[in-house]
Amino acid sequence: MSRNHHLVLIGINHTTAPIEVRERLAIPAGRLADATRTLVHQPGIREGLILSTCNRVELLTLQEDNSSAGPDLLRFLEEYFAVAPATVTPHLYEYREREAVRHLFRVASSLDSMVVGEPQILGQVKESYTVAREVGAVSGSLDSLIQRAFTVAKKVRSETQIGSSSVSIASVAVDLARKIFGSLQGKSVLLVGAGKMSELAARHLIQQGASNILVANRTLERAEKIAAQFSGTVIPFDALYDQAARADIVITSTGAPQKIFGPSHGQHFLHSRRNRPMFFIDIAVPRDVDPRMNEVEGCFVYDIDDLQQVAAANLADRSREAQAAENIVTREVDKYQQRVQSLDAAPAIRSLQEHAEALRQAELRRSAARLSGLTSEQQAAVDALTRSLINKFLHAPMTALREAAREGDAQTLAELESLYTNQSRSKPETSSNK
Repeated sequence: MSRNHHLVLIGINHTTAPIEVRERLAIPAGRLADATRTLVHQPGIREGLILSTCNRVELLTLQEDNSSAGPDLLRFLEEYFAVAPATVTPHLYEYREREAVRHLFRVASSLDSMVVGEPQILGQVKESYTVAREVGAVSGSLDSLIQRAFTVAKKVRSETQIGSSSVSIASVAVDLARKIFGSLQGKSVLLVGAGKMSELAARHLIQQGASNILVANRTLERAEKIAAQFSGTVIPFDALYDQAARADIVITSTGAPQKIFGPSHGQHFLHSRRNRPMFFIDIAVPRDVDPRMNEVEGCFVYDIDDLQQVAAANLADRSREAQAAENIVTREVDKYQQRVQSLDAAPAIRSLQEHAEALRQAELRRSAARLSGLTSEQQAAVDALTRSLINKFLHAPMTALREAAREGDAQTLAELESLYTNQSRSKPETSSNK
C-alpha cells in the first residue's frame, strides 16, 4: 500500500471466538451489501470488504493516513451488530500491511480454515468481493490485492496436494455421524436448509450408505431440486416439526436468525421415536439448534465448534502439504510487497527523470547558437550523447530509490523522494552565460 493509505484487517474466527460470539456477528447473505456499504462510509475508510462465514467474520479495509481510522472498525462492529465491546474485543485479532496481506492469502488458500484444504472458502471470498464491487467498496489498491489473493489460492491448489480429497465442514459432519453410528447403512437423514453445505452433506451421506434423505427448506423449489438430485423426499417446511422425528440424523445449515429446534422439540421427537436416539449436527451460524437440547435424554447435538476434533485429524494428515502451501504464500507475500513498494518509488523516479530532461533541454537551448553550424547528423549525435550522459547520471539515484522501496526503508525513500521532488520544482537555469 502507498504511504498515504494503510491496510488494516480485523476479525474473529473459530480459533479466537466460540460459536456463541461468532453468531452475534454473522451477516446473512441478504445483508452483506448493506453491511459493506456501511463499513466504507465510516470516517477514514477508503475501501473495504467483509467476509462472513460460519467460521469467521473479517473486515479488510484500506484506511486513510490518520490516527482516528483504526478505532472506527471496532466502533462499526459494536454499532452495526449492537454488541458490547466486552463481548467482541477479547476475541478480535488485527493485522496491518504485510501481515494483513499474508492473512488474506492464507484465508483464500484455505490454510486458515477449520478444515485445512476445504474448497468452499475461496468461493466465499469471491462472493464477498463481488458484493463489495457492486456497492463500490473496492476499486484500486484493494481490488488488485484481492485479485492477487485469488491467484495465490489457485497456485496453492495447483502446486500442492492440499485439496487432493474432498474435505469440507459438511464432510467432517458426516464423518462424525459415521463414527457415532458405526455405519450409516439404512439411516434416515434430514437436511434442514438446502444450501451448498446441505448439498455436500447429502453427497457424503449417500457415499457412506445413507438410504433415505429428507429435505426441508423454506423455499420449496430449492428443496425439490436437492431432493431430486439425491433421490430424496421433500418435507414442507411448515410440516418440519411433525416430520422431523422420521430422521436418525438431522443436519441443519439454514440462515435463520433464531433457533429452529429447542428442548421441547427434542422431547416431542423422542416420544414419537419411542426413545430411539436422535443426532443433530448443526453447521449453521447463527446456530439452528439450541444447545440445551443436549439435556434431553436421547438427543445429541454437535455444533460447528464440536467438529474441530475431527478437523484436527484431517490437519495432521495434510501437514506436509500445508507446509508446502505456507511456503508458497510466504513467497507470494514477498513478491506482492516488493511490487507495491516498488510502485511507491515511481513518483520520485518520474520526478527525477522529468527534472533531468528539463535540465538537458535547457542546456541545449543555451548552446543552440554555438551548435547551429552542425549538420543534422551531428545534432542528432549531440542529442544522443546528452541523453546517454543523463541516463548514466540517473542510474545511481534511481537504483537507490528502488532499493529503498524494495527494502521497505520508508525514511530513506521519503528523504530521497523529497529531495528529488524539490529539485523538480525548481526551474532550470535558462539564461545565457555572461
